Amino acid sequence: MPKTSARLLALLSLLQARRDWPGALLAERLEVSPRTVRRDVDRLRELGYPIVTTKGPDGGYRLDAGADLPPLLFDDEQAVALAVALQMATTTGAGIEEAAARALTTVRQVMPARLRHRIDTLQVTAVERPATRPAPQVDSSVLTALSAAIHARGELRFDYAPASPPGADGDAAQPPPRRVQPHHLVTWGGRWYLVAWDLDREDWRTFRADRISPRIPTGPRFTPRELPGGEVAAFVADKFRGSSGSGGWPCRGEVILDLPAAEVSRYIRDGVVEGLGPNRCRLVLGSWSWPSLAAGIGRFDADIEVVGPSELKDAFALLARRYANAATGPPGQDHAPDRRT
Repeated sequence: MPKTSARLLALLSLLQARRDWPGALLAERLEVSPRTVRRDVDRLRELGYPIVTTKGPDGGYRLDAGADLPPLLFDDEQAVALAVALQMATTTGAGIEEAAARALTTVRQVMPARLRHRIDTLQVTAVERPATRPAPQVDSSVLTALSAAIHARGELRFDYAPASPPGADGDAAQPPPRRVQPHHLVTWGGRWYLVAWDLDREDWRTFRADRISPRIPTGPRFTPRELPGGEVAAFVADKFRGSSGSGGWPCRGEVILDLPAAEVSRYIRDGVVEGLGPNRCRLVLGSWSWPSLAAGIGRFDADIEVVGPSELKDAFALLARRYANAATGPPGQDHAPDRRT
């Protein structure tokens, strides 16, 4: 590879690694002069990379968002993580399965052989759990529109399809569009729901995302109201109390998992999952005892942060001691009683 091309790739990798780069620091990392950095930045701009110049005492450069998606540069671990995430995305039920499969094919084609072998060893097959009703698919554009309205804090109008289709006579009048202040997008029992303040009914409502047809554009901005109880997981659990049995569990706890909400929700039928980002979610779950609740949460292969209560933290500590004893030798004499509420 020519020296200039290799330097351009190194510069692009640095610009993707952090938001702002002082020009002098870039020159030092690349072992070139500031003038060479300026020329290389101009070359990347000609290739379509939106690089802006930052002003100030440590003026430098920033890789900005553009109108088109330019070629991206990933290191080995990022490339493998992207491929694995795309393969998992084909099983989410969020309406992005086909696009994720096409993206996975594109990424795999440009991977070196050593990386293709790593991702080819992971084969995920989606097997639907037996159910009286299959979970409905949600169009990804609907989820995107709802998320955008929540982020922008803009009032939303949408058509809401009835739970059952209208009669064959076709005389059923089309209901007026709903007007809401959207607050959260959550999953419950394998379905997506919008939690919102209904402006016409002046009350909190939960709407199934698969029945929503958003009307664009959104309405005026609003100041978010406080949910009853203060947090969305408890609110949704109370809304569905009695339909799934979650309200009857003697032990109920809340944790944060380092996993996408869509992945966790596929395995949770009687809990509440709230997305906190692309790879983090909040989970509220119940069980018959604190150790069984901790064990149920531990089946997810991810880092866990216990929000509460303290009994759940104690149960994780108890299981940690038991598992450590099982791994190192004869079981200990730890027979702490299971505390229940």
